Amino acid sequence: MCLAVIGVKMTVYDQAQNQLKTTPRRWLVTGAAGFIGSHLVQTLLELDQAVVGLDNFSTGTLENLDHVSHQVGSAQWKRFRLIEGDIRQLDVCLASCRGVDFVLHQAALGSVTRSIEDPMETNESNVTGFLNMLVAARDGKVKRFIYASSSSVYGDCTEIPATENRIGIPLSPYAVSKRANELYAAVFASAYGIETIGLRYFNVFGPRQDPNGAYAAVIPRWIAALKAGETVTIYGDGTTSRDFCYVANAVQANILAAICDQKEAISQVFNVALNQSTTLNQLFVCLRDKLSALHPSSFILHPSSPLHLPPRSGDIRHSLADISKAQRLLAYQPTHTLEQGLDEML
Repeated sequence: MCLAVIGVKMTVYDQAQNQLKTTPRRWLVTGAAGFIGSHLVQTLLELDQAVVGLDNFSTGTLENLDHVSHQVGSAQWKRFRLIEGDIRQLDVCLASCRGVDFVLHQAALGSVTRSIEDPMETNESNVTGFLNMLVAARDGKVKRFIYASSSSVYGDCTEIPATENRIGIPLSPYAVSKRANELYAAVFASAYGIETIGLRYFNVFGPRQDPNGAYAAVIPRWIAALKAGETVTIYGDGTTSRDFCYVANAVQANILAAICDQKEAISQVFNVALNQSTTLNQLFVCLRDKLSALHPSSFILHPSSPLHLPPRSGDIRHSLADISKAQRLLAYQPTHTLEQGLDEML
């Protein structure tokens, strides 16, 4: 559905943003100081919404929120309230959900590798914490609960592209935790009438993504290594492929899911991606060439080839999303391709 305005087609997402500006709501963003969470906070504040942020700063940073404050300005920043707390504590979750219309639940411990090293910690944050948030949303009479799932739930399923109705056996504790989220959300929807929608993110990237630490995502880690003239490490032969999704696309999916009026969309999960496959070898060449073009006089091209190491346990070989369900029910239309997202990020 599109609306022509002075010769320009207005998308459903454009209409949704206009609607929110005229009828502001109150939102809770968990993991507000994290990568995706801080982008959600920024977009909502730019739309003149009242936003509560919840974070324990285990992976999020005050620097991310400072950046949001700078971007939106003092007037809009006044609409933001931060609660420093942990989703593993039910009382914190209950307090955070009071008076909230929509919950955008992003708080979690990411990383397949981290979950294999410490499955208990992953379970406590991603499963116990998730259940606490569902209980708090139920008791707080939240209108809708949107949560971050993951492409990891597809596990050993070899169907390409991945469709929401077919998943495989999980390959890591992290994948198990995200599948548990989907099952809990479905049960709470049927048992308590809570409106839930899950978003299966596929390799989201963008500004404020941490390049440091053992569990850093591939794109910011490689950018940092290339700029420093360090060796980029690829696990496997580099033909492993991913569906890289720029963060603006993930933000769009969250907002559309929150205010969607399609009854068929409720209690569903949706792929959030591009439906575009990129191998790690292709990604390396793309990043190297873009950085070299941006910094021709200072960029260090050595080493210009990556170091290949054995594949890591729990990693999926190929990941590509069918996004037709999100397009049909949420009117999701990605605004950024991989290259457009990299250009904006760089």
